Amino acid sequence: MTRRPILTVLLATCLLGGAGMWTGCSSKETTPPEPVASVQVATVERKTIQRIVSADAVLYPIDQATIVPKISAPIRKFYVVRGSHVRAGELLAVLDNKELSAAVVESQGAYDQAQATYATSTQVTLPAQIQTAQLNVQATRQAMHATELVYQSRLKLYKAGAIARNLMDQSRVTYIQARNQYEIASANLKAVEAVGKKQQLKAAEGQLTSARGKYLAAQAQYSYSEIRSPIDGVVTERPLYAGEMASAGSPLVVVMNISTVVARAHIAPQQAAEVQAGDLASIAVGQATIQGKISMVSPALDPGSQTVEVWVQAPNPGGRLKPGAAARVRMVTETFPNALVIPASAVLTAPEGSASVMVVGPDRRARETNVKTGIHEGDEVQVLSGLEASQRVVTEGAYGLPDGSKVKF
Repeated sequence: MTRRPILTVLLATCLLGGAGMWTGCSSKETTPPEPVASVQVATVERKTIQRIVSADAVLYPIDQATIVPKISAPIRKFYVVRGSHVRAGELLAVLDNKELSAAVVESQGAYDQAQATYATSTQVTLPAQIQTAQLNVQATRQAMHATELVYQSRLKLYKAGAIARNLMDQSRVTYIQARNQYEIASANLKAVEAVGKKQQLKAAEGQLTSARGKYLAAQAQYSYSEIRSPIDGVVTERPLYAGEMASAGSPLVVVMNISTVVARAHIAPQQAAEVQAGDLASIAVGQATIQGKISMVSPALDPGSQTVEVWVQAPNPGGRLKPGAAARVRMVTETFPNALVIPASAVLTAPEGSASVMVVGPDRRARETNVKTGIHEGDEVQVLSGLEASQRVVTEGAYGLPDGSKVKF
């Protein structure tokens, strides 16, 4: 009976001692470690950033000539093939021109004859006519003076009663006839020198001009049989072969100047207001990119798409870029040197539109900082306020990260 109370006391003592030992162990445990978030960071840099307008485009040659014959004739010979490089004025093909050549010879003969006739008319015939008229005037003047002297002499004799009246009247009639002949000759000389000379020269010049025009027309027709390039470039199309019929108005050869290419793009009117001719630009086709400039901004909207057409012109050494290819143009509308720049992925945008970044301090804690951003270029953005150069901002892992969180990178 006495042993059970003792055992009970011992058991209670052991339980209390165990509880005390458990309580002592619990009080010695440490606080759980602070979580550390893994992020990626970037340094705020000062660099040049540009406002870029990008658009899809199609490449065109700087110049192109679709050469069509003006006459229909069989093709006698081609001097070029596709890919041939040609110069302006170079002979590309010849059409059959035997009849045209004969017409040139015939018209040249008529022209030479007209030149000879003109020379004869102006240097021989007309001067001879004038000289004849002048001699006629002199002869009739002398005859008039002679008959006048006879008449005056007989008039005195008649008045003195020395001769009969009929002799005096006869000499008077002869004098009047001679005077009339002189007046006619004088009038003829004036007509020849004035009207006749002018009309004969005009007629001779008209014949010469007509012959010359026919000769030039025949030469022009003959020249149409010789197909020449109006520009420097490379032959890109030649659909016919020698011996086939070339039709007037149908393309015979296409020549393109691809030493320079033009990328034609269509952009929104708001973007077009930011660009102007002379701005720097680039053209990218696949892995190839060449630098150029904006050469034209259309002053009017395209009625179908309500966009503005913009041309970007760039040199094309070696003809690497091919007309007709799809391209991507990047037009620089504004440049900001020495700007604060961060990756665009670092910017957190609130629903109301405000922007912020998580800045990592020396204590490696990320703190939310409001910023004001500017232009974007690719994956980078300009910071107008809120940051300083050399600060570090979180680029990955910032979303949902509490302010003041400890980070590692």
